[in-house]
Amino acid sequence: MARYIDEILQPGERVLYSTNAHWIFYFPAILAWIVALGLFVASRQIDIYSAMVLCLLGSGLVALAALYWTVKGWFHRFTTETDVTNLRVVHKTGFIKRRTFEMALDKVESVDVDQSILGRILNYGDVTIRGVGEGIEKITTIASPLAFRSSITTR
Repeated sequence: MARYIDEILQPGERVLYSTNAHWIFYFPAILAWIVALGLFVASRQIDIYSAMVLCLLGSGLVALAALYWTVKGWFHRFTTETDVTNLRVVHKTGFIKRRTFEMALDKVESVDVDQSILGRILNYGDVTIRGVGEGIEKITTIASPLAFRSSITTR
């Protein structure tokens, strides 16, 4: 499947910077996999049959939730694209129900970056792009938001 940006490039337009949703979307899945593994190991250490079965059942249920969150996080990252070309900023989310926005670089008034402490440590954050007569667009939880902002503001 081709990337969305490759399908919409105009003649003479080239991609300067690409980023994606940050891997933090996998965090609930990672925690659930750790809990499922812990319950499975605990079930092997317990001698009481009913407690062992309960731990195995809990491990299976948590593993199913972890699998769901893993697929959900992967699908979000797979269907989200954020690019800066020499002419515009392009952001696309969704697969069947698609939402896109494009803003010409000469219409960008300001680019704001919001990062939490964890976001600063793991290098993710939210970017708000304000356009002259174009409105405000917010892109949440993207990787390397400062590099993304720099690619928009430096010309």
